[in-house]
Amino acid sequence: VQLVESGGGLVQPGGSLRLSCLASGFTFSNYNMNWYRQTPGKERELVAAIATFGIITNYANSVKGRFTISRDNAKNTVYLHMGSLRPEDTAVYSCAAGVGGSYDYWGQGTQVTVSS
Repeated sequence: VQLVESGGGLVQPGGSLRLSCLASGFTFSNYNMNWYRQTPGKERELVAAIATFGIITNYANSVKGRFTISRDNAKNTVYLHMGSLRPEDTAVYSCAAGVGGSYDYWGQGTQVTVSS
């Protein structure tokens, strides 16, 4: 089982990024997918969630209206489109796969830095 994130980097405030998480080793379409972020000294935050077929999504209040989660089950990939980025969005972003409330598979994360 593997989850590999990509797409992170340095972006100016107000800019956009698209993160990708490529899954392998399990039946991707059977799993709910979440994006989390974490900065040193802070608790990990659930940023966005998407159910198996992409109909149901949820967002943290801090990103609602700016971030969009989506998935392509044919490509075993979940995306996080991030817009209107702010310095406080700086973090390591990770994806996770789970069934019900248990998220057993995690990626290593990709760094996003929002700075001028």
